[in-house]
Amino acid sequence: MQIVLYEPEIPPNTGNIARLCAATGVTLNLIEPLGFRLDNRYLKRAGLDYWPNVHLCIWPNWQAFAAEGQHGARLVLTSAQKEKAQTCVQHFVFEISDCLVFGPETRGLPADILHISPFRVRIPVLEGRVRSLNLSTAAGIILYQALASTGMLEAWM
Repeated sequence: MQIVLYEPEIPPNTGNIARLCAATGVTLNLIEPLGFRLDNRYLKRAGLDYWPNVHLCIWPNWQAFAAEGQHGARLVLTSAQKEKAQTCVQHFVFEISDCLVFGPETRGLPADILHISPFRVRIPVLEGRVRSLNLSTAAGIILYQALASTGMLEAWM
């Protein structure tokens, strides 16, 4: 299982997701351009002292990741919009080798990326209350659902 952040924009979100990856042993892929520098103090603060435990891969663009980063794994794309991702996360059948792909905070995954894979999930929220969940919150929900549904959490008990 891997998390892929496509052009992330907000350092604390990426730092929180890095901490999530350290806690779960999941690889974190960052697709450039990033909306911040990797030495950003907010990024480091959110990740605390867990950065040494993060398996981090940085890719110059989507093409480089697609060529070498996914190793034939299935791309599970995420969106907050029903028309872009009709399957709710709790109904999706995850696989152990999935790459969970999240878009930039302000705009989500672009159409050209969304067309790459038929595997798309969203987190259901009450209509009309919020537009979307915070990126790091969404990554945590989807990752833990994927880990639980594939049985990967059982090894930690």
